[in-house]
Amino acid sequence: MTSNAAPPAYDHLCWAYDDPAVLDSRAMAFLAAGLAAGERVWLAAPSRPGSLTHRLDGLPGLADALRTGAARMVPVDDAYRREEVIDPETQVRHYAAATADALADGYTGFRVAAETTSLVRTPAQRDAFTRYEHLIDRYMRVNPMSAICAYDRRELGEPAIAELACLHPETNADVLFRLYAADPDEGAVALAGELDPSNHRLFATALDRADPQPVDGRLVVDGTDLRFIDHRCLIHLGEHARRRGVTAVLRTSRSSAARLVELLDLPDVRVEVMRWGPVPPPATSATTTRPSCSTRTSTCSPWCCPSCSVASRPASRPWWASVGATPSWSGRPCPPARA
Repeated sequence: MTSNAAPPAYDHLCWAYDDPAVLDSRAMAFLAAGLAAGERVWLAAPSRPGSLTHRLDGLPGLADALRTGAARMVPVDDAYRREEVIDPETQVRHYAAATADALADGYTGFRVAAETTSLVRTPAQRDAFTRYEHLIDRYMRVNPMSAICAYDRRELGEPAIAELACLHPETNADVLFRLYAADPDEGAVALAGELDPSNHRLFATALDRADPQPVDGRLVVDGTDLRFIDHRCLIHLGEHARRRGVTAVLRTSRSSAARLVELLDLPDVRVEVMRWGPVPPPATSATTTRPSCSTRTSTCSPWCCPSCSVASRPASRPWWASVGATPSWSGRPCPPARA
């Protein structure tokens, strides 16, 4: 099956619900958009009467999609026993295979709406499932898969919902921060929202569960959308980095985070402050000379080096400066121009 519609962008949403009718509407729109875009869609939900599986029988085109293989119903109860703890890596491989199969069959991507409240009722289940949520989020960042993860707030309660929601890039739940997979060009993990005394323990738990992977001894955290971070969370970040023998590099526009790191003397955390404005001219010192970019780009990137042609890009753009150091280019070449 093929479609002329452009595949949707990366989308990974945690949807906490109290009213099943609201979930029905959201899931129906999500799956319908996937079918319209030429994706293969799955609905994973309990198979009991009145469950999401039966409530979406009215989805336009569902009968034909089920017949052709463009859609599939996956009863969660058939795949898992009650109180079962999933294996995160195995579950990611399962969805990666489903995505590959969809592409091989001519679909533009793979999309799933999953109502998995039954898989996160116990603390042990949530330990495993939140790890899986981050792993599949990383997979979706670079592969044509999208998902809605739906959880019944009436059964789980607000604390459990927060544990799940904070590990999604998007959510309708009332959480102050989100920790999720970053664009691979920007870091290992992204951090958005506000980290304060009310949620610092949740942040520590989320960080340990996600366990983002460092590269070359650095755990780069993209804090572009971070509005506030207090000293407790910086300490948690430093402890996490120390246990893994790496340096946590937090990139944020919040200069207060840099000052806190200096005051607390956190050797395992480095803050690089993002600033907006003209990039400082290239240094003349032999030890700090910046190489020329091999490719000119028409749009600015935080990683563009100052030796790029000023005429080809805006004069004002974001750049990184490490705390306590002269503003400097990161050493990363400009990305290739996109067609």
